[in-house]
Amino acid sequence: MKLMVASDIHGSAYYCRQMLEAFERECADRLLLLGDILYHGPRNDLPMEYAPKEVIGLLNAVKTKLFCVRGNCDTEVDQMVLDFPILADYCVLSGGDRLIYATHGHCFNMKNLPPLQRGDILLHGHTHIPAWESFGNDNLYLNPGSISIPKESSEHGYMIMEDEMIIWKNLERKIYHTEKI
Repeated sequence: MKLMVASDIHGSAYYCRQMLEAFERECADRLLLLGDILYHGPRNDLPMEYAPKEVIGLLNAVKTKLFCVRGNCDTEVDQMVLDFPILADYCVLSGGDRLIYATHGHCFNMKNLPPLQRGDILLHGHTHIPAWESFGNDNLYLNPGSISIPKESSEHGYMIMEDEMIIWKNLERKIYHTEKI
């Protein structure tokens, strides 16, 4: 299965459209959203084309292809307008011989680890900064960065997970990191 992973849309219709175009171009089977879908949050500037109602329509149109976890800006009110589940705090995916613990990052993160076993992968967004870092007992921390509000000079980007490879790309299709899991 080919999985595209993106995080932190924060209500930007412009970057949501760009993300969905990348999803189609990548021919991924599913899109995993790591939270913070509609609201920009009090600490962030408004993203380009802040239009949560448009984002609702764009994502509801592909609801059967989405997996999502709850971000710190996602609420029950957001769930009322989105036709796919967004309120799970985490999900666990198979990554070959490893398990991937996917979450937003505001609860479980490198300072507050989930119940990982040797070799498991922690995948989260929230920081808006891409990451690929080994830690612990052959564990790996991965972060796709942010689609709409990247920080620390990072790219508007996403990840592709397929077989045992993870590829970070920007929205202009440039690969800027590859990692084997």
